[in-house]
Amino acid sequence: MDTCPCGSGRSYETCCQPMISGKAPAPTAEAFMRSRYSAYVKGAVDYIISSCVQTEDEAQGIDIEATRRWSEQSTWLGLRIVSTDKGGSEDSEGTVEFVATYVLDGLRDSHHEISRFVKKDGVWLYESGEMIPETIVREGPKVGRNDPCPCGSGKKYKKCHGASKAV
Repeated sequence: MDTCPCGSGRSYETCCQPMISGKAPAPTAEAFMRSRYSAYVKGAVDYIISSCVQTEDEAQGIDIEATRRWSEQSTWLGLRIVSTDKGGSEDSEGTVEFVATYVLDGLRDSHHEISRFVKKDGVWLYESGEMIPETIVREGPKVGRNDPCPCGSGKKYKKCHGASKAV
């Protein structure tokens, strides 16, 4: 069984694939959000683009190649739904806050967003999103250029391991 990337615990064939393939509409905003995440994992960029609210002007503003690169070059690690507001089967709008974790170019990162969705003619569409910045907390003290190098060489950091950081 190919488990769905969205984290539902169901098989991909019974979870997100019917939405991505166009065989079934998403019943809720959360299910729709999960299908969009699965589309990134599976490289289904056409679904990602077509599932956005678009006017002619907005369609030209979507960088399809950048979206494709992010989808295909990332190793997707998981989706966590933080919260939902509205977005039920009877609603016409809803929000989903989520965190998608991935590795790109050897760096682990997360995409934390509050997405707004609208339902038009029975179909959920991505309307907009607000990125939630992640605060990076240093695990140890900052090493200054003139401090001893933490490797124990006895040299100043700027003359040892800091030298390769200089531009």
